[in-house]
Amino acid sequence: MKEYDYIVIGAGSAGCVLANRLSENPGRSVLLIEAGGDDRSLFIRMPTALSIPMSTPRFNWGYWGQPEPYLDGRRMDCARGKVLGGSSAINGMVYVRGHPEDFEQWVTAGATGWGYADCLPYFRRAERWMGGADTYRGGAGPLDTCNGNNMKNPLYQAFIDAGREAGYGVTEDYNGYRQEGFGPMHMTVRGGERCSTDLAYLQPALRRANLTVVTNAEVDKLKFSGFRATGVLYRRAGQVSGAIARKEVILSAGSIGSPTILQRSGVGPMSLLMSAGVPVRHDLPGVGENLQDHLEVYFQYRCREPITINGHLNWLSKLRIGAQWVLTKTGLGATNHFESCGFIRSRAGVEWPDIQYHFLPAAIRYDGQAAFQGHGFQVHVGPNKPDSRGHVRISGPEPNRQPLIHFNYLSTEKDLADWRNCLRLTREILQQPALDAYRGEEIQPAIDLSDDAAVDSWVRQNVETAYHPSCSCRMGAFDDEMAVVDPECRVRGLRGLRIVDSSIFPVIPNGNLNAPTIMVAERAADLILGKEPRRQEADVWRAPAWKTRQREHDPMRAVTAGPARSS
Repeated sequence: MKEYDYIVIGAGSAGCVLANRLSENPGRSVLLIEAGGDDRSLFIRMPTALSIPMSTPRFNWGYWGQPEPYLDGRRMDCARGKVLGGSSAINGMVYVRGHPEDFEQWVTAGATGWGYADCLPYFRRAERWMGGADTYRGGAGPLDTCNGNNMKNPLYQAFIDAGREAGYGVTEDYNGYRQEGFGPMHMTVRGGERCSTDLAYLQPALRRANLTVVTNAEVDKLKFSGFRATGVLYRRAGQVSGAIARKEVILSAGSIGSPTILQRSGVGPMSLLMSAGVPVRHDLPGVGENLQDHLEVYFQYRCREPITINGHLNWLSKLRIGAQWVLTKTGLGATNHFESCGFIRSRAGVEWPDIQYHFLPAAIRYDGQAAFQGHGFQVHVGPNKPDSRGHVRISGPEPNRQPLIHFNYLSTEKDLADWRNCLRLTREILQQPALDAYRGEEIQPAIDLSDDAAVDSWVRQNVETAYHPSCSCRMGAFDDEMAVVDPECRVRGLRGLRIVDSSIFPVIPNGNLNAPTIMVAERAADLILGKEPRRQEADVWRAPAWKTRQREHDPMRAVTAGPARSS
C-alpha cells in the first residue's frame, strides 16, 4: 500500500480546502479520495441551472430519509454532492456565514476556541468578496462571493423595502457587522460561473506533486492498529485498494458520509454496531446522533407585472439565456436568482435572528418547473433554530447500503410554534405597500393563519428540506460522552483520526451551511498543522432582545385579514 502523511476522505466543501492547505508545504504528502468524478458539466458551472445537478445521479448520492412521523409519514430527499467539490458543486450557491452568536453558542456547547473571534479570521481568509476586504470581509481568498446580477429586477428591492416597512430594518451586508434585517443576498459565483471548492481550492493545488487525488473511489472502512487510525480501504472499478497514513486520516465525507464510514469501521454506538453485524472497535455513542436540518416552505404570489423569471421558462428563452451565458458568462444564466434576502427574530426574547428569507422573482419548484401559469414570485422561508434532533445509522456493514436517515422533523411543540410565528410574520411582510404594485393573488399557503391546527397541518404537508444536514458527529468537551470530536476535531478515544465537515457543528447555524463548512476546514487546517490559531475581535450589531423589530406591529392583523387577493 502507498503511504501518505495525510489521507483526506471526501473532496467536498471541507475536503478540497484541506487538500489545498495541507499540501502547501511540498514536504507533506496528501491523498484525497472522492467517491464521485469530475465536475466538468455545463449544468454545474452555470448558476441558473442549479436544479439540474442536484437531481442528476452522477453528481448526487441520492439519499432519502426514513418516513417522518411528524410529517404525516413523508420521506424527504437528502441530496448530497458526489463529485469534486461535493455539495458546493450542486447546491444553490447561497453564501451565509451565520450570526456571530451562532459561534458563541458553539462555545457554550463545549466547542472551546470556536467563538466568533476565532472563526472570523478564517471566514476572511477563505473569501474574495466583490466589495473588497474590510474588518469583516476577505478580499484575497480563493472563494469568490458576489451578488449575482446586482438586483436588476425591481422585485428584489421591493422585497427589501417591504421588510423595512414592516419594521425590521435594512442591512447592507448580512455577513458583516449586521446580519439582522433585509438586504442583498450573496452567492459563490466567479465571473458568472459557480465557484465550488473544487474550482476555488482544489484546481489550483492539482499541479503540486505532493497531492494525489483519486476519484470514483468509495471508502469501505478505516484501518486501525489498536486505537490508532492507520489508513483506509476503498473500492474503485470493482477493486479493493488501500492507503496508509503516516500522520492522520481526516474524514470530510459530510454529515451523512462521515458517521456512516465511522460506523462501518466499528466506531459508534455499541448497540447499533452489534445489530448491524459490525465488530466493535470503539464504543462512541454520539456517532450519527444529533442530526439537524433546516426546513422551508414557499410563500407564492401571482405577479401583476410581466417581469418575473416565469416569462423565461420556455425552451426558446432558455436557449437564449444559455447562449448568452456560454458566450459571455453574463445575463440570467450567471446568477442563482436569490439576490435579496432577510433575517429576522421570531418573537421578543430571541437574541439573534432565527428566521431566514430567500427571495426569488419567480414562482417555481426545485425541479425548475413553473408552479403555475403566468408570472409570480416567491419567498423561501423557515425557522433556522429547530429543537428536533434525528440520527444517521447504517443497517449493515456493506458500503452500498443506503443509510437510515431520520431527522425527526417537527417533533417538539417549540418547532411547531416557531412555524406558526414564521408564517404569520411572513404574510405581514409580503402585504406591505412596497409590494402593492406587484402582488396579486396568494397561491400558497392561502389558508387562515389564525387557525393553529390548519397551520400545523399545512406545514406538515408542504415543508421541504433546505438541504442542510449537519451536527451528526458533533464537537464538544472532552467529558461530554455524546461528543464525537474534541475542539481540535480529533475523534474522542482514538488517535490519528479527525473529522472536518458540517457533521462536527455542535448546533446548526442561522443560515446555509457552505460558508461555515469552508471556515471550519480553514481553521482545522491550522490545528492539524500545529499552527497558532488566528483570532480577531470585531463589533457586532445586536438589537434589544425585548423587541422583535424597530417598530412594533400586530402580525395577527395580516392573519385575520386572510390571504391577499388581487384587486
